[in-house]
Amino acid sequence: MRRSLRVRTLACAVLASALTVGRADAGSANMQEFTQIERGRYLSILSDCAGCHTVPGNKPFSGGRAIETPFGYIISPNVTPDLETGIGAWSDDQFDAALRQGVGRTGAHLYPAMPYNAYTRMSRDDVMAIRAYLNSLEPVRNSRNADTLPFPFNIRSAMSVWNALYFTAGEYKPDPSKSAEWNRGKFIVDGPAHCGACHTPKTMLGGDRADQYLQGANLQGWSAPDITNNRRTGLGSWTEDDVALYLKTGHNRAAAATGPMAEAIELSTSRMRDEDTRAIATYLKSLPGAADDARPAQVDANAMAAGGAIYRDQCSACHGLEGKGVAHLFPALADSTMVRSNDATTAIRIVLRGARSVGTAAEPTAPGMPSYGWQLDDRQIAAVLSFVRNSWGGAAAPIDAKDVTRVRSDTALRND
Repeated sequence: MRRSLRVRTLACAVLASALTVGRADAGSANMQEFTQIERGRYLSILSDCAGCHTVPGNKPFSGGRAIETPFGYIISPNVTPDLETGIGAWSDDQFDAALRQGVGRTGAHLYPAMPYNAYTRMSRDDVMAIRAYLNSLEPVRNSRNADTLPFPFNIRSAMSVWNALYFTAGEYKPDPSKSAEWNRGKFIVDGPAHCGACHTPKTMLGGDRADQYLQGANLQGWSAPDITNNRRTGLGSWTEDDVALYLKTGHNRAAAATGPMAEAIELSTSRMRDEDTRAIATYLKSLPGAADDARPAQVDANAMAAGGAIYRDQCSACHGLEGKGVAHLFPALADSTMVRSNDATTAIRIVLRGARSVGTAAEPTAPGMPSYGWQLDDRQIAAVLSFVRNSWGGAAAPIDAKDVTRVRSDTALRND
């Protein structure tokens, strides 16, 4: 009887131990799954996935957003785990090939509007973490419309030529001569954040001009600024703190984010960890920028006088008579590299249509500037911008009325 009791007691102890181990294993597996999903969520923020794959007001990541390119519009796909219209039926290999090789599920080439030429710097583990996060989302049924690329840009096989010219696959390899912070910043800039997609000039075929890396480009009716350390047109007068603060809040002592950059800050950089915005700042401040010794052509004295009068009447109340603005509220035009950019499209557009800066958790005010396109004609806008670009120690090429006419015509066709 005692032997039978001992056997039953031992069996119960073994069973209890097995159940405890099973619960521990399950808990460990759940924790690992949660950790991977959370890592993927953060990588999706670094990669600004929502910026392209979410139509404002629609379900997150359900696609259908029209992405403007110089060749036509590309409609972003649904990346929720819906089995029919999303990525639910994709294999891990297919998802990895799309993100890091630019090859779709059917084997067709993707267009680089999906920046696989930057995402290739991520590891497969990074990509699988993003997939785990996307798989955790609510499946949304949303079939996308067809792209509107004209012939011959609608021939996807032609992308093999583009890839041969502009795409180099491979994960980011740290530079051992640089700090861990610098390497982290370069990885984010060149990899998930794909900063070059907007800030590096493009060839006629849409490939990066590597010799003008991050020196500014024109896209979607805006001019993305130079983010190297050129003092006149880039970040040369900004400190690392200025750069990190701008990325985190959308504002700093000199600038306020508007347009596509405002959206990138709202959905991506403002949600990054402080150490990552600091790493980006460290890397960007290490870039020398292009030499800029030549002084631009002088502005006609009559245009400067007219522009100065308009500035005093219309602009000085917010930006100050000396162009100093109000830190974190109204940009300091005297220190604005956007104003002095070689491509004045953004400055012209803002005067014509007005703009609202981004609101973030750190700085939710989102101050705006009114439109002057209804009040000032093209010659007057050219004059006031020429004045601003060449006052308070600044020097930049004068704006011609025909430049304003071009931007006015372009923006009239846009809903953004």
